[in-house]
Amino acid sequence: MTPTDRPLIFVTNDDGVQAAGIAALMRLAAEFGDVVAVAPNESYSGMSHSITMQRPLFVSAVSREPGLEVYSCTGTPVDCVKIGFDEILRDRVPDLVLSGINHGSNANVSVVYSGTMGAATEAAMYGLPAIGLSLTDHSPAADFSAAVHYAREVIGRVLSCPAEQRKGLCLNVNVPNIPLDEIRGIRVCRQTRGNWREDFVHRTDPQNRDYYWMSGRFCNEEPEAVDSDEWALRQGFVAVVPVQMDLTDYARLDSLRERLDTGN
Repeated sequence: MTPTDRPLIFVTNDDGVQAAGIAALMRLAAEFGDVVAVAPNESYSGMSHSITMQRPLFVSAVSREPGLEVYSCTGTPVDCVKIGFDEILRDRVPDLVLSGINHGSNANVSVVYSGTMGAATEAAMYGLPAIGLSLTDHSPAADFSAAVHYAREVIGRVLSCPAEQRKGLCLNVNVPNIPLDEIRGIRVCRQTRGNWREDFVHRTDPQNRDYYWMSGRFCNEEPEAVDSDEWALRQGFVAVVPVQMDLTDYARLDSLRERLDTGN
């Protein structure tokens, strides 16, 4: 399609191209610019930063109209970003990448497992500004009106930032599942420290084979903290956490150098 002077917004998700959350996000993104969406053909929730290397990827056009192109991909959310940038956009560079709106929270350590945030962090590694958006409601029929309202505000403010400040910016935005008029505003905060404790349901199939369904619960290691994303959500705020992909443990660098460095 012919490029325009409007900003180019790239959209993806992990719930699948048919999900209500990405439909709401594409409508919102179209308010800010031209939209190209590449999303998985089915749910790839919990795929984190995984990519597909053992089978081919198939991409098909779902719809094409002026200012909006939608494609389905048989890969993971990160696959969608990679193939979207390298094959579909080619020489076009997005002004912003949006991932979501996810059906369910991606606060706390869930950011590590999230396909929604895997796509967002992949885009940030390209040096592009990216926002992962989630609503704390897993229902396929979730009401995204409050999430769209605050996503509009966050997107507008990010796009208004100077280009140098936007470069590689990655935000993990979680919206509480409460009525819009009960949300108290936006809080920039940090990721809550904690971990998931898995619960496995053990069953046996008709062929007498054991199988397991995994579920779990988040264990908050700092329930009294007042600067974390879990606290913000409990208090009725939209939680915004800046995310980066540098996993270096800087606090231990010097002590490890003293113990482990050898040679000249």
